[in-house]
Amino acid sequence: MDGAGIVIVSHSHHLSVGLAQLLHQLAPNVCVAVAAASDDTLGTSAESIRKAILEMHTSHVVLVLFDLGSSLLNAEMAIELLDPDTQARVHVVDAPMVEGAVAAAVALQSGLSWQAAIREAENARMTPKIAK
Repeated sequence: MDGAGIVIVSHSHHLSVGLAQLLHQLAPNVCVAVAAASDDTLGTSAESIRKAILEMHTSHVVLVLFDLGSSLLNAEMAIELLDPDTQARVHVVDAPMVEGAVAAAVALQSGLSWQAAIREAENARMTPKIAK
């Protein structure tokens, strides 16, 4: 695989677009796609997630980060709708969406592997926000 991209799955259009903008600023060379509800509704759909995954270059591994449980269910359904070759390059990441996406994007921008980016995203849940 040549690289990796990130798909943000969120119930909120504004949250996902804002996070994508942040990622573009922090990691301008990392492909980011958004799968979210429209401006005036909340929710996710397997079809919007499938389309976001397909926006990624065909040589890229796709890291999917999501906000809530039903986003995970829809992401899993979306992956089932893909052909086997595409399914093989999609990885749902068990990480906090914002912190995990930032950690993964920065890792990828720094030249780390997609596997390392997943580890960084997953480790983001352990990073304290307030020093004690």
